[in-house]
Amino acid sequence: MFRVLSRTRCRRVVCPTIFRRFTVLAFESSADDTCAAVVTSDRKILANVVIKQDEVHSQYGGIQPASAVLAHQRNMPVAAKRALDDAGLDISGIDGIAFTRGPGMGVCLGVACNAAKTLAAITNKPLVGVHHMTFPLPLPNPLVSGGHTLLLLATSVDSFRIIATTRDESIGRTIDKVSRLLGLGWNGIALEQFYNTATEEAEIPQDWIPFATNTMAGRMGYSFSGFHSHVERYVHQRGLETLTTVKTGCGEGVYEVVIDHLEAKLLVGIKECRRLDLPVRHLVISGGVASNQYLRSRLSRLLLQSPVDGQIALQYPPVALCTDNAVMVAWASMHRFLAGDFDDLSLAPVTKWSIEDIQTQMS
Repeated sequence: MFRVLSRTRCRRVVCPTIFRRFTVLAFESSADDTCAAVVTSDRKILANVVIKQDEVHSQYGGIQPASAVLAHQRNMPVAAKRALDDAGLDISGIDGIAFTRGPGMGVCLGVACNAAKTLAAITNKPLVGVHHMTFPLPLPNPLVSGGHTLLLLATSVDSFRIIATTRDESIGRTIDKVSRLLGLGWNGIALEQFYNTATEEAEIPQDWIPFATNTMAGRMGYSFSGFHSHVERYVHQRGLETLTTVKTGCGEGVYEVVIDHLEAKLLVGIKECRRLDLPVRHLVISGGVASNQYLRSRLSRLLLQSPVDGQIALQYPPVALCTDNAVMVAWASMHRFLAGDFDDLSLAPVTKWSIEDIQTQMS
């Protein structure tokens, strides 16, 4: 429905942000959450509105695009109004308008795109469309979510190198599927909640075959689909009448093996950076799965061990900013607003957009 278009630059000679802070109203609708936020150039979050659609998609066991776009259309005006109210502003207090240009579901991206462009047109505010996976720090950045698993090296705010990506499905999608297979819920959050609140000790069934632990050994790349397929075969053979202790054991086993896999490739990536004489001092995890407390604790321990030995610090966003939100969209756009580098109103969504191609799409 949407095609990739190069961005038409719309630079202004005089930047209005030199003498005062800049305030951005941002929109996000790339998947199933309808989001609006107000953020300032001095790092203040004045509003962060997220309207979820869990009740819409739980019956489908995943995001249903037609239902998602209808919900976005209902929710976006509400989210925008609530964001301005929470910030204590009206539209005159907004200096620029940002939105998620991509990647994401085409019909869903269109809602935030049209809301932002229409508002920018009628108010004569500058507009910026962003790649919602960008992170404004020159750091190695594992991005782990329901839609993406990437190990990135960021050398500037708009220059990224993909060190590793998944050959099949993301870690988040694998955890989502395991959660559904065990009858716990339609997404991985349900599995984490079940695992964290289980009162009975995990049980490893006698007929359980251990996971393969040498997936893509020595190669830079992820492969997660085999892990959920392993659980799927076991559940179908045993049936869904699985004991709580067994479900806990399966959940624990999945967490262990997917994070083992994630860590192994991360270490390979760190060694490669050292080989290329690229100094690494910080590791940033982002994306929906980055809110998982077990993942955070495992990576914290990893960075204290050899060969890292505490020389790399782990950083991650607050839990509320790991999943879809418009705060990250506002901040990802801020450096361009401050540089007076705006987009034209003809800008279109990009459903598939490699993070390495950001500068190409911006030229």
